[in-house]
Amino acid sequence: MKKEILDRISQLGGDVSQVKGQMILDDLLSITFNTVLYKRPVDTPWAKAEEEEPIFGLGEFIEEHQELVETNREALYQKIITHFYQNTEEAYGQTFWQPVLFTPFKEGTTDYDNWYEGCFDDETLVDLSEVEKVTGTRTGDFLQLFYSYGFPDQLYISLDDPEKENPTVFGTDHEVFFGEITNEGALEAYFNQFMTRDELIEIVAKALDKQQNK
Repeated sequence: MKKEILDRISQLGGDVSQVKGQMILDDLLSITFNTVLYKRPVDTPWAKAEEEEPIFGLGEFIEEHQELVETNREALYQKIITHFYQNTEEAYGQTFWQPVLFTPFKEGTTDYDNWYEGCFDDETLVDLSEVEKVTGTRTGDFLQLFYSYGFPDQLYISLDDPEKENPTVFGTDHEVFFGEITNEGALEAYFNQFMTRDELIEIVAKALDKQQNK
């Protein structure tokens, strides 16, 4: 796996100390996070990135601590980090790191017993064409890396991806599980979509400064 990916994981709060650098499956399974991840706002047809709330509920949280906006920004920033960057199920639009092997085509595994017959053996229910474009096969093993409150809500890589250092991330959703798959780009680029704590605070500080200077 690329050093740049491991560096970014560390910046985002991940622990890469158990990575051996031999097999990408083992390396990814060894990585842990004690926090959630948030994607950086991006420009859309209806709003610029700087106009978007970077984390759902952040504006309300700041309003509840308005006194600190005026008197102690550093204390406010620390409260933001403590509140939002934790492993909470409360919905803020976060993404969770949860590497889990998924083997629907491998006979003798629980995933095969649960998912192959009546699902992955039926091309009207499962469409792996996006995966095949990258890997050349539709019958390999997968590793789920993330789940999230957004769409798609489950993110995978294929263990047959020829690009072992920086594999492609594929997205699907629980409502159309592997019936619709999106190519989410390379793993390095995917990790770069998330904000570090410092990057979030930079966005917040800029927005608060702009508000005060009106």
